[in-house]
Amino acid sequence: MDRPEDVEPNPVTGTIYVMLTNNTRRKADQVNPRPKNKHGHILEMIPPVHGKDADHAALKFKEEVPLMAGNPANAAEGAKYHPDVSANGWLSTPDNCAVDTTGRLWIATGDAPKSGIADGVWATDVEGDGRMLTKRFFAAPRGAELCGPCFAPDDRTFFGAVQHPADEKNSTFSNPSTRWPDFKEDMPTRPSVVVVTKSDGGVIGS
Repeated sequence: MDRPEDVEPNPVTGTIYVMLTNNTRRKADQVNPRPKNKHGHILEMIPPVHGKDADHAALKFKEEVPLMAGNPANAAEGAKYHPDVSANGWLSTPDNCAVDTTGRLWIATGDAPKSGIADGVWATDVEGDGRMLTKRFFAAPRGAELCGPCFAPDDRTFFGAVQHPADEKNSTFSNPSTRWPDFKEDMPTRPSVVVVTKSDGGVIGS
């Protein structure tokens, strides 16, 4: 498979989501429909029973590929999203994911700068009219990727780990491309855990 870097069940629908980051060195097959898969995709494993009572020990699952990452404005990339995805809503190299208590999927990326966009987190509904209408939620600092996304039980706090900021060509410890998160000349750039809340204390994504 194309670098499966995270596997998470959806507690609302029962579907299992697999983040397939990329693979440029193989031909197409049933689970990996795009050869030279630079941008990666998402695989849904659908158990026999839908919802909270899904049988994840079943011997047979259905499978779907609801999202093929890449820039939908470039037909040659073979991207697949909701038809209304915006110019800022597409992503590349899905790497980690989280599912909130409503069943919404949050996708963290791990190699997107090679495609000209920052790594970060995108959110999408998985059912209904907004299925795979991805929207950017968080952009990672220069040279960094966002991993380990998760929510507090009430969905009012989002956690994410910013890995290896300033990891770019010609960026050094003494002269990094960013000094995130302090932005002070006497402080090095540092990996950190980001905590996101709403100013009104509300549910993230509402």
